[in-house]
Amino acid sequence: MLAEILAQVSSEALQGDSLEAVLKRIVDRIMLRLPVTIASIILLNSSNTHFVQEVWASDLNLDLPTELPWPVELGAAGRCARTGEAQLIADVKCDPDYVPGNSDVRSEYLVPIRHGERIHGVLNLESTDAEFFSAEVREAFDAIALQIAGAVHLATVVRELELANRKLRQLSMSDGLTGIANRRCFDEFLAEEWKRHTDVGNPLALLLVDVDCFKRLNDAHGHLYGDECLRDLAGHCDSLVENCEGLMARFGGEEFAALLTNCGLREARRLGERMRRGVESLGLPHGNSLVATHVTVSIGVSAVVPCANRAAEVLIATSDRALYSAKNGGRNRVVARAVPARLMRMDGRRHRTRQPRSGERPL
Repeated sequence: MLAEILAQVSSEALQGDSLEAVLKRIVDRIMLRLPVTIASIILLNSSNTHFVQEVWASDLNLDLPTELPWPVELGAAGRCARTGEAQLIADVKCDPDYVPGNSDVRSEYLVPIRHGERIHGVLNLESTDAEFFSAEVREAFDAIALQIAGAVHLATVVRELELANRKLRQLSMSDGLTGIANRRCFDEFLAEEWKRHTDVGNPLALLLVDVDCFKRLNDAHGHLYGDECLRDLAGHCDSLVENCEGLMARFGGEEFAALLTNCGLREARRLGERMRRGVESLGLPHGNSLVATHVTVSIGVSAVVPCANRAAEVLIATSDRALYSAKNGGRNRVVARAVPARLMRMDGRRHRTRQPRSGERPL
């Protein structure tokens, strides 16, 4: 029967969607197959100072001693965790550390859940029979505790890998210089929102923000100062977009993109004007600008209601043309354009934006 229970515990460990689900199925299995009154698994934090999670099954009504987390100084479970040794309490009334959960309990057996040198927690078993925990029964529970330790260790490793992968994905989606979203994140967000807005029929707006005379800024003040300016501009623009529904991203070089969800052309243009004025108010010195004595930006704005037979590139293409008009019209301004009807009739074909010839767009 022990071999069968161990096999079942191993099977449960591989099938749970979460650690808590795995542990709950294990204690339920123990209660089903063995004549214990209470079975619980109590997990420790990483520093082994507190119990932080408990999963239990019982035939009795339990009065838990306190809410989690519990310090390891509390109770027989704490003693088991502190010593790393199994604890047999043949008569709970005679043990000073026993914390009663039900007055019918007569005996208790606690086993450390240990994987290698690390103790993950304690397997706690209680019975209304004072003679229940014989040497053979304790040996069985020792083996079950080893299986549980493997399940907890596996779940812990999986959880740590998931957290690491999440952090790596966040890093892969962030621009290393400015800390805002990068082009890859923007492209994915645009694809998702284009589909979602196609389904709901709401408008989607795009602002392309370009730093005026940026090459001249680097030439006059150095690339380190240019990087500082980009960080300041990114932070300012991102703070404005945070108050809306959307994403601020570094589009490339000295160009940024703000994708605004559920936003029409007029509202997007107003936000673009707030961005432009806000950048001016930063007063970042630019001793080589053709526009002002401080850093300025030009912004191209467009908006469209996406649909299935229209490619998302039409939004980028229109904002790009609006930005070119802003740069060509004197810089430090916002130009908004609706998506042309000829582009709105695209049958899902990828639109290729005509790239300006060398020297067409002022730096």
